[in-house]
Amino acid sequence: MKAPRLLVFSTLFPHPGQPQAGLFIRERMFRVGKELPLVVVAPVPWFPLQGLIRLFLPHFRPAAPRHESQQGFEVLLPRFLCVPGIAKRLDGLLLALSCWWCLRKLHRRFAFEVIDAHFAYPDGYAATLLGRWFKVPVTITLRGTEARHARDRILAPKLRQALHAAARVFSVSKSLQALALEQGVPETRTQVVGNGVDTERFAAIDRQEARVQLGLPGDARILITVGALVERKGFHRVLEILPALRRRFPSLHYLIVGGPSAEGDWRSRLEAQAAEAGLADCVHFLGPLAPEELSLPLSAAELFVLPTRNEGWANVILEAMACGLPVITTDVGGNAEVVAGPELGCIVPFGKPAALEASIVESLEREWDRKAIRRYAEAHHWDRKVSALVEAFRYLS
Repeated sequence: MKAPRLLVFSTLFPHPGQPQAGLFIRERMFRVGKELPLVVVAPVPWFPLQGLIRLFLPHFRPAAPRHESQQGFEVLLPRFLCVPGIAKRLDGLLLALSCWWCLRKLHRRFAFEVIDAHFAYPDGYAATLLGRWFKVPVTITLRGTEARHARDRILAPKLRQALHAAARVFSVSKSLQALALEQGVPETRTQVVGNGVDTERFAAIDRQEARVQLGLPGDARILITVGALVERKGFHRVLEILPALRRRFPSLHYLIVGGPSAEGDWRSRLEAQAAEAGLADCVHFLGPLAPEELSLPLSAAELFVLPTRNEGWANVILEAMACGLPVITTDVGGNAEVVAGPELGCIVPFGKPAALEASIVESLEREWDRKAIRRYAEAHHWDRKVSALVEAFRYLS
């Protein structure tokens, strides 16, 4: 069957200014790129005065190159007009118009046959316009923001329009597929393809050795959360209950791994929260780490905690499991689809700190079959996910 030329389209993609953004998209699609030829177009939001905003918010829209090569794949980063805080209803149209010339030049030397967009708005909406203009089919991958957009009276019609115009709607969880069906997308045009995990990169190392390298006590009880330092991920929810947990487990430590993202930067707020609660000696901010560095802190910990407010499919859950960690997370998005049984961890209701605390206590007192947790992660290796995607793209061409 023919190998179609693929254009990956996403405004959330890593570049030197934001190296941690969209790693889950790059991991997924660069693996597809080993089977199909592809080029990435990763538009960067721009407006004339944004340099002034960086004087007060240094992490606001970090500068990006226009073009680069990542892991042997071409990545184009055209600018698109995006006024912060207003005119969100125009983002999709402005994104498409701003990228048209870039795609036209690209098409002359790389005649892409499928546009693969990630997130339904503004990316998917813009991609369906571009697909119409260039007469190629478009796929959209739902990743979690769509639930919020579906409740927005302004953006909901644009979300629906994008989904109906797509030739195929991928979703990283069944809950997001259900959202597409609620928007009237025929089930035959939907497909669930969750993210996978690189079990060669993510694997446990000796716990005591990991703690020595991180300067942590060998006899400590250790929790860990990995993610962008933003409200949504819920680091502050762990800090709220940590004093009570410390009374139960005096040697308890908490590792916070992550840095700023497009959603914001809560590090100073979290540091202040820890200090005010008298937790400065047991809360460790490790900063953002590259994927190949994460096995070290994951191996040092006993329990992974992610009290997130919203998720599509959190890759880091499988990454923690690949290191043998049980997972406690909230019953939002696709989390319960990843933590699919009590032998893997616990699902707790969002916004219930007592339930979160009780679950952590129970999990710290329990003996876990960490080899079984690792085997579950191995069953979700990227190879199976990539095969499904490649087959779908071949069918569309």
